Amino acid sequence: MNQPKIVIIGSGASGIACATKLLDYGFENVIIVEAESRIGGRIHTIPFADNVIDLGAQWCHGEKDNMVYELAHKHDLLESTGDVYESYQCVRSNREVVPEDVSQRLKDIVNDSLVTRQMELRNCNGSLGSYLNNKFYEALRRPENSDIDMAIAKEFFENYKKFENSVEASDTLDDVSGKGYLEYWECEGDILLNWKDKGYVEFLRLLMKSREVKKEWGILEKRILLNKQVARIEWNRNDCCVQIRCVDGDSFVADHVILTVSLGVLKEQQLKLFEPKLPVEKQRAIDGLAFGTVNKIFIEFPQQFWPDKWTGFTMLWRDEDIQEIRSTSRAWLEDVFGFYCDHNQPRLLSGWIIGANGRHMETLPEDEILDGCMFLFRKFLQWDIPEPSNFRVSKWYTNENFRGSYSFRSMYTEEVGTSARELAQPLSVVTTKPVLNGEPTVEPLYNQSRCDKPIVQFAGEATSDHYFSTVHGAVEAGWREATRLADFYGMLRKNCSAAVKSSL
Repeated sequence: MNQPKIVIIGSGASGIACATKLLDYGFENVIIVEAESRIGGRIHTIPFADNVIDLGAQWCHGEKDNMVYELAHKHDLLESTGDVYESYQCVRSNREVVPEDVSQRLKDIVNDSLVTRQMELRNCNGSLGSYLNNKFYEALRRPENSDIDMAIAKEFFENYKKFENSVEASDTLDDVSGKGYLEYWECEGDILLNWKDKGYVEFLRLLMKSREVKKEWGILEKRILLNKQVARIEWNRNDCCVQIRCVDGDSFVADHVILTVSLGVLKEQQLKLFEPKLPVEKQRAIDGLAFGTVNKIFIEFPQQFWPDKWTGFTMLWRDEDIQEIRSTSRAWLEDVFGFYCDHNQPRLLSGWIIGANGRHMETLPEDEILDGCMFLFRKFLQWDIPEPSNFRVSKWYTNENFRGSYSFRSMYTEEVGTSARELAQPLSVVTTKPVLNGEPTVEPLYNQSRCDKPIVQFAGEATSDHYFSTVHGAVEAGWREATRLADFYGMLRKNCSAAVKSSL
């Protein structure tokens, strides 16, 4: 019990990564408190149809400098999703399929704008939406594209913007900062590596070393407390400890608290969660960084009704059709932008919905959601559509433990001049040099008798400078905060010294 007590709030990828790294460093007094009745956070794999589906994080995005890939590929857990999200059909709301040569040229225009020319965003003073709008219509005016029907081009672009909103988690691309878009660094390699028929939960098992110790939670067994929603964090006490009070009446006193909750939760709860209130810079970071909602729709059919080589479709609404649906209770369907195939789930189509309509969908009865999706299938597709055998939707916004999906850099982020670095900055108090196991920590680390002790730390994908919105960003943030404590207690130097001695 001479070891510092460390409480991690949240058992998502960041919290689990932080806890396992702390154990690796030699900390023993570590627990995780989790508001949900399960671990995983925004990683949520469930049984469905022929194997599993991921309601949250779904892909390993890239290979180089991606620690998720580095851990998972050794165990042959990943495979390429292929060109499903590139070779989809573009179908208009009168069931007309846009010719492949036309749809491919339109896809090339938008891809060229974002991939080839995105460095132009360095000098962009506006939104990602205004930048893409200018690039798209500028390309359409070129002589080689003069034969493309402008109505179809507009319908395609409106759909594409919804797709890009799903990447950013924004309601509209006019919210996304053009310069801020470049803060995200894409890892080289395949950016859509899926988890075959196992789901993203396999990665959590790797972190927890569940296979080696043959326990469900691996090395975190008996260290995770479920259904423990935190109500208040009293962080500026005279004894340099933190009091954590839970909704159920339980409380914990800790030397260090590491928050890995979503930015959505911080936005909603920061004023009542912390006592005293957070410093102004921290409040500005929470307020200024953006957090949005993207939801998924999974529909299982008794058998595949589409051709074998078909990969899915996106919905191009004609003006007269979209105006008609906007006046009905099915108006929310406008932001369901596509349904796609999964070769690991041959009887399943998975759809995506964004923004305010995605949040509204979460409040609807399930039979109404399914009825709306079947309306889309039968309006856009020419085949006979059988009745589905099962379906499931994600609900990330209405869950008070998440309040959305992931973060992005908005025009407001740019306006207030904040960053992930400010969100990641810990709350500290001035204290004497730390003592571990009855002995002062390694002396060379400190030249003074007093130092800053990080008592409340922040992790999670939103605290990542360049990998926000990803699992690898969340994990690296968890490791960062574990390393911060190891450095504070001199354990990095001790581990290094031990490694040198063992090699002699």
